[in-house]
Amino acid sequence: MKRLTALALGLFVSTTLTSCAGLAPGDQTGVKPLVVYPVTSNDTPYSQCLRKLQTVAASTLPVFAVGEIADKTGQVQYYDKAGNNLTQGAAEMVMSALYKTGKAHLVERYDLRIPLAEVKLAEQNRLNRPLDGFGKLPATDFVLVGALTELNYNIVTGGIGLRVAGVGGGARMAVVNVAMDLRVINSKNFAVAYVSSLQKQIYGYEVEADVFRFWDSTLVELEAGHVRNEPLQLGVRSVAEMSVYQIMTDFLRLPRDPSCALVENDHMSSYLEQLKPNGETKQ
Repeated sequence: MKRLTALALGLFVSTTLTSCAGLAPGDQTGVKPLVVYPVTSNDTPYSQCLRKLQTVAASTLPVFAVGEIADKTGQVQYYDKAGNNLTQGAAEMVMSALYKTGKAHLVERYDLRIPLAEVKLAEQNRLNRPLDGFGKLPATDFVLVGALTELNYNIVTGGIGLRVAGVGGGARMAVVNVAMDLRVINSKNFAVAYVSSLQKQIYGYEVEADVFRFWDSTLVELEAGHVRNEPLQLGVRSVAEMSVYQIMTDFLRLPRDPSCALVENDHMSSYLEQLKPNGETKQ
């Protein structure tokens, strides 16, 4: 009996592998990859504000270095697949934003492993460039450091749905927000010369229609829907670019374009009013 079972299992595996081999797509040259959308620039609505600063006349440009801009939201996803909910490349986003302004010299301080290795190899006379060929390294005027400090889900949620006898549809929406705090450090005295603290709300909605029916003992589900979300990481890049624009205009006093002004709100003032003692008038 055991021999018959082993023989049957062997035939099943052999047949299955042979069948799967015939399912391989393409031919000996491989398969043609699917390319639908082209590579595009990775701009946000605030990128044009940064580029407008390129037209501002300036005789000297400050030297900036970008340090660590860590994800300090504490938001880590453990279900589905583990990972951070927010990008770990916020520092690189800030570097790109500074470069778009054309009004800052950027020097590397974030990852010095390769440059320092170059100098070390030159000291060992193992490069075709002598040690004195590196020259004097430029000192920074300002260093940018900070963190992603907020990721708040479900600031607002809402939806509507109707199902009758298993047939129906619905729609739902949600708003989350992200925040970034940046500080400008004066390299000459390590004083914090300026602080930027900005947030952005991100909107998404979903419309769906589904049908559930029983035929005999089989459950059939027909589902159609549409989901459209503002990309979360694009929201982070938008905050990074607006923070840099704020630093270049408010801190370095470059002229600000009225169309690029920061959107102000007073949502918190109503809560402060509620906290006042009875009878106290607003100053």
